[in-house]
Amino acid sequence: MSWTEDRTFGGRVTVRDVLFDAEHRLTAVGIPSPSVDAASMVAHVLGTTRSRLFLQDAVTDEQKVRIEQLLTRRLSRVPLQHLLGTVGFRHIELEVGPGVFIPRPETELVTEAGIRELADREPGERIAVDLCAGSGAVAISLGIEVEGSRVHAVELSDEAVEWTRRNVASHEERLSSSGSRLDVVHHDATTVADPGEPLARLAGSVAVVVTNPPYVPDQMIPRDPEVRDHEPKLALYGGSDGLDVIRGVLRTAAILLRPGGLVVVEHADVQGQAAGAAGVPGVATGMVSDGGPSFGGTPAGSPLFRSVVDRIDLNGLPRFTLARRTGSPA
Repeated sequence: MSWTEDRTFGGRVTVRDVLFDAEHRLTAVGIPSPSVDAASMVAHVLGTTRSRLFLQDAVTDEQKVRIEQLLTRRLSRVPLQHLLGTVGFRHIELEVGPGVFIPRPETELVTEAGIRELADREPGERIAVDLCAGSGAVAISLGIEVEGSRVHAVELSDEAVEWTRRNVASHEERLSSSGSRLDVVHHDATTVADPGEPLARLAGSVAVVVTNPPYVPDQMIPRDPEVRDHEPKLALYGGSDGLDVIRGVLRTAAILLRPGGLVVVEHADVQGQAAGAAGVPGVATGMVSDGGPSFGGTPAGSPLFRSVVDRIDLNGLPRFTLARRTGSPA
């Protein structure tokens, strides 16, 4: 049979054919990264990686059907990570799906800031808290990358905390190899350190608090269908100005952190230093003690944070705020 006849009668189809078709269709509906998405789905079905696709040749009929199923869902704007069931984050792979926020590359920089601070501490002082933990990306990275750490991952959502637990369990061996321990706490990040609550016992002893909290204003509708239609609302919206949860987690951080301890807060690119009092640096700078025992004797009216600075992401946009707990380190 000639090559023309073979093609005419639906014979052999190569990986290159399938990739070309998938990328063309993804481009037509405005998918932001059509080539990456097409290669990721094809590699997933073929049981290989994107970098090794060039070693593949024929695609079976069964594989073509599975690729088409994934492609159809992606064309309807189901997130790629939901289709694959996993997402890479720094040096780990995480399981994700409906009910948990998909970690973004920007959060890797936020995590790195926490890792650097935690690693600078003496082994016995390497206590960290991840507020609004979601998939567990930040908490697991802290525990694996900083030896001898004690990390607490706090998550409120009933659905999301199951993903947190699942990912922590799947990385337990690596955490143990690092000499670290990670505890998952199913609780509200804004009250988890209050008297009688799960982390109250850590007041004044934590070295690092890292958080990627909800920060989208309630009235804003995300442009991307993947975010608008598939990300959990609890992980997105932070009140009328987007800062309600951030105020709460900063209060929790002020209770937990030892003097000189660091809080790292991710935020939207419009919530940086230039936003003044409407930005996260402004909120952190303006937070003062109520004089109560929760703040470790910090006098009423005194600032809770010092050395408040904002940092940019790889796109040059304001992305996260760093602040240190007032008081002199022991």
